[in-house]
Amino acid sequence: MLDKLLFILLLNKLTIFMSITINNLSYIHPDKEPLFRNISFSVSKESKIALIGDNGSGKSTLLHIIATVLPASSGEIITDEEPYYIPQHFGQYDNLTVAQALNIENKIKALHAIIKGDTSEDNFTVLNDDWTIEERALSALATWDLTHIGLSQEMKNLSGGEKTKVFLSGVIIHTPSIILLDEPSNHLDMDSRKQLYEFIENDKSTMIVVSHDRTLLNLLDFIYELQKDQVIAYGGNYEFYKTQKEGHLEALQVQLSEKEKALRSARKTARETAERKQKHESRGKKQNIKKGVPRIMMKTLKDNAEKSSTRLQSNHMEKMETISEDLKQLRKKLPEAKELKLSVENTSLHKGKDLVKIENANVKYGKSFLWKNPLNFELHSGDRVVISGRNGSGKTTLLRLLLGELSPSEGTVISAPFTYLYIDQQYEIINNRLTVFEQVQLFNKQNLQEHELKTMLHRFLFPSHTWDKTCDKLSGGEKMKLVFCSLLVSNHVPDVFALDEPTNNLDIASLEIVTSTLKHYEGTLLLISHDAYFIDEMEIDYKIDLNQYV
Repeated sequence: MLDKLLFILLLNKLTIFMSITINNLSYIHPDKEPLFRNISFSVSKESKIALIGDNGSGKSTLLHIIATVLPASSGEIITDEEPYYIPQHFGQYDNLTVAQALNIENKIKALHAIIKGDTSEDNFTVLNDDWTIEERALSALATWDLTHIGLSQEMKNLSGGEKTKVFLSGVIIHTPSIILLDEPSNHLDMDSRKQLYEFIENDKSTMIVVSHDRTLLNLLDFIYELQKDQVIAYGGNYEFYKTQKEGHLEALQVQLSEKEKALRSARKTARETAERKQKHESRGKKQNIKKGVPRIMMKTLKDNAEKSSTRLQSNHMEKMETISEDLKQLRKKLPEAKELKLSVENTSLHKGKDLVKIENANVKYGKSFLWKNPLNFELHSGDRVVISGRNGSGKTTLLRLLLGELSPSEGTVISAPFTYLYIDQQYEIINNRLTVFEQVQLFNKQNLQEHELKTMLHRFLFPSHTWDKTCDKLSGGEKMKLVFCSLLVSNHVPDVFALDEPTNNLDIASLEIVTSTLKHYEGTLLLISHDAYFIDEMEIDYKIDLNQYV
């Protein structure tokens, strides 16, 4: 009884230091498909953790549940206070004003009513002595460079980056002790990302961050990896996690090799034992006949030999089954193959060939030019170029100019013939009405067999249960992987790859596929990205910074 009391007291004491505790949490889709089952973990006060996992593992769903936006199928969540949630997608807020989205509209209305002379008790109750609410809200928006946005402005008129910064402003207004962030850097330009990184480093709140942004992940204290039936915690940032993960996989490979060797040895031993037994029985039978052993005695000896043989065979089978089961469990722990690269045999342009020459070019929207100063530069075959700039600086416009999809309002763009593939943020190359398998079949110009197509899909982390899924059900990361898989199926590599924010919405495994593919690509790469880590990996030749032109 005393031991039990001490355990309860110790448990309560530990709980005091926890900001979030998750006990046996499960979520099952309405179609009865389990997303995750009986996961448990805790986050200590003021800790900052990254929640990572494959696309579809349930990271965003888990945040929804912790934020009480979505009910769990079963399990328990204990938090110090209601978390402040910054979602990845903001469509549900489009019909709200900024004040409504920040949940401060009622206080501001009450404040204005009191100022106008309405001193009813309800107004004072709603305001709750928060006399500086409007001033603090505008100041918070200004902190995130949103002075041009009013509290009555509708959310639907804001860009993705502006919506993210509105919710980041809410942290200053509400000062929560728990913050949940779902891909917070996705829509932010480079300057805003730097501000986000500083905020995450300096804020004292408990944080759970879902992100693929490895610069951000390296700022966090712990990496929590979400799997179907568990959350595995790694102490340290992303680089530490990556090292630990690689070491773990190497250890699994060693175990796998040892088990495979043990299984081969067990099979060999079983085979040799059976052969010896058979030879021994054959010799014994001949000797018994020579000795004139009675038939009834020979039958008894035969039965005993068969029983002994069966018992021995059973022992060997049991041992092989045990080793086989161990192998099966080890293979389950190993990730799918992800080091893939496109063949560049069909890239016909020689390195250094003049592709595009832009002279004094500018584009007019309405009565105004996009850039204060016209653009002048050249693009050559094999160049690896990143186009950077703040939101609204014309990055996508410049990309379309380079590809010949847009003509300049003034100046000239001279282009040589080349083939290109433009992957925009909406993945328009993907036909949403087709299934995953039908999409790759559409690119099957070399008439590959069905089993070959399915092998390629599997290599790009599309297991069999996804092949009949329509493409409109795929995440952005899955669509990006499907684009590269389709290109591999077509066996045709474009002269120019143009990618607009290719790392948005990718999980870590998918990001490794895209990174490996593009690093091995030998053609011309035009890249719009705010992901500094990814840009470094792409070994960029030069950067076009549009901030100097606007």
